[in-house]
Amino acid sequence: MNIADLRIEYKRETLDERGVASDPFRQFERWFDEAVKAALPEPNAMTLATADANGRPSARVVLLKGFDERGFVFFTNYASRKGRDLAARGEGALLFFWSELERQIRIEGSVSRVTSAESDAYFRSRPRGARLGAWASPQSEPIEGRGALEARFVAIEARYQHAGDDIPVPPHWGGYRLAPSDFEFWQGRPSRLHDRICYRRDSRDTGSWVVERLAP
Repeated sequence: MNIADLRIEYKRETLDERGVASDPFRQFERWFDEAVKAALPEPNAMTLATADANGRPSARVVLLKGFDERGFVFFTNYASRKGRDLAARGEGALLFFWSELERQIRIEGSVSRVTSAESDAYFRSRPRGARLGAWASPQSEPIEGRGALEARFVAIEARYQHAGDDIPVPPHWGGYRLAPSDFEFWQGRPSRLHDRICYRRDSRDTGSWVVERLAP
């Protein structure tokens, strides 16, 4: 098999700047709803890209847990690599890729922590095992092996065995919100002449968006 020969001709849909919503959040909602209705596996899975203080980039897949006009929310360990990156730079980029729909969405912007009340509310909605796991895992830190991680989980489980659902939020865990400055909606097209519609904040009016087409 020659990897260079692996390709798909995209023919499913089109995207025109005259037909998109004037507000990129509404356009995102439109596409996200279509991804959900298409029963795609984990349509809220998104790649989060960050960079450390020296500009060294890294990326990983996280899950979107909410969005509104303020931005896009995800949760993690503040002491993880991504948490350290965000503490150092406070910027990030998101990528949604829905291959079945031949679509992707890129979102860039500033990232800040959500309120403790928001983190607490989401933490309490998680399965009990996931809450215990947030306490047990020193995310992104070297560990001796799987056994060491499972031993930590057993110890945490014993600590909260009588707590029922009243497991507190770890001080090192919580949510982030990416507040977008730029969006790009990409629709695959034949001959690699893809449709790319970009939204960016209007420098004259931060409440408005400029919509433009980019060359593929």
